[in-house]
Amino acid sequence: MCNKIKYLFFFIASFLFFSNLVSAQIKITSIQIEGNRKTKPYIILRELPYHEGDMISKDSLSILDTVSEQQLYNTSLFVQVTVHSEAIDSNQVVIKINVSERWYLFPIPYFRWVARNFSQWWNDQNRSLDRVNYGFNLRQANVSGNNDKLTAAFITGYTQQSIFRYQIPFIDKKLRYGLALGWQNFTQKEINIDTKLDKQVFYKTNNIIQEGYRANASLLYRPNLYDRGSFQIGIGKNEISDSAFLYQANFLPSHQKIFSYVDASLSFSRFHFDYNAYPTQGQSTDVIFYHRFSKNSNLSSIQLKKMWAHPFTKSNFVFFESNTLVKFLSNQNYTDNKLLGYGNLQMNGLEYYVVDGNAASILKASYQHALGTVRIKNALPMKSLPFIKYQFWFKAFTHLGYVYSERPLNNSRLANTLIRTAGLGLDIISIYDFVLKIDYSLNQLGDKGLYLHTGINF
Repeated sequence: MCNKIKYLFFFIASFLFFSNLVSAQIKITSIQIEGNRKTKPYIILRELPYHEGDMISKDSLSILDTVSEQQLYNTSLFVQVTVHSEAIDSNQVVIKINVSERWYLFPIPYFRWVARNFSQWWNDQNRSLDRVNYGFNLRQANVSGNNDKLTAAFITGYTQQSIFRYQIPFIDKKLRYGLALGWQNFTQKEINIDTKLDKQVFYKTNNIIQEGYRANASLLYRPNLYDRGSFQIGIGKNEISDSAFLYQANFLPSHQKIFSYVDASLSFSRFHFDYNAYPTQGQSTDVIFYHRFSKNSNLSSIQLKKMWAHPFTKSNFVFFESNTLVKFLSNQNYTDNKLLGYGNLQMNGLEYYVVDGNAASILKASYQHALGTVRIKNALPMKSLPFIKYQFWFKAFTHLGYVYSERPLNNSRLANTLIRTAGLGLDIISIYDFVLKIDYSLNQLGDKGLYLHTGINF
């Protein structure tokens, strides 16, 4: 009799437990979208962590709505996003999404310095208009409403070039595979031909000193919200003049005036940030494998980049970044030895310097504090964006780096030694992923100064 009572008690307790568990679930009966005049609904639905008909926990609904807003902002398709839930009854809910689309077409004049950053052009190159590119740049985002991007540019000035790029994120019904195509050809009358004392040396003539082209095609893969992969194949050719070859015979990897190649890269990334342009919470991982095929001048490289942002409060967070690139060189040449100061291997406080080598690693750490937000009335009559918001962040940072060079040349002071920089800064963030960074930095060589860094995502 006692055992029967125990079994009965166990049955009742289990029934009550699972009843409470089921009652804590809620069904998403529908997802309603407003404001997407051009963007296809499936592009928006693809970014959500839930779907129509899903059963989810009531406790997680608010968190998932926040994730939805973050994911939609990070598409760079919208200036405003709101996601909220409306209960039909105790077990059903409707998700309502309201978006305000960006302006997608930018047929704008192109004007940009060719230095590695604004400070180098302003100070080292004395704001020379001979060191700028100008022309016409057409950028069309969300071309067909499928979050596809088109760029067509005709640029002259320091570098004469024509550029065409097109990318579509999904080409299959399951929305996992995408495609990207690119083409660029260029001519130059001045090139960065050498490095001395960790600074770029330029060589200029009245005639074309370098010309070339590159074409590439990429297969994109996105299995879920946060993971991305790509496989790219490219083909290209570079050619330098007789005078450039006489000045630097090892300028091109071929050690000749003409260099032709085919290359391939495989990349994986995982981004899980609240806001990709200026993350205050989350983390990311990037891994890139690259190989170039060329007679007697093959090149392989591996790059690993990690970023991590952790908030203490809504107004304070810390940010860490590590970035390592290793090159396996088949021969010593100037082009392949370019490393720190190029691409995304940058350190604050070294805006005027570059370091050549075989491998480099940098570590960045910063503390950010929110100073406040200012709203200014939009000068343009836009109902969807009557005010423009500016956020201000104070930061203190320090960077460490190391460049290994098998054969350091030209009295390098920064290769094969620990590189250290630090400083304070003010970051300003606004619409269209605009970020302006005003930094006061110093380095181990005793240099110090005020530097500007800008970025905007159309």
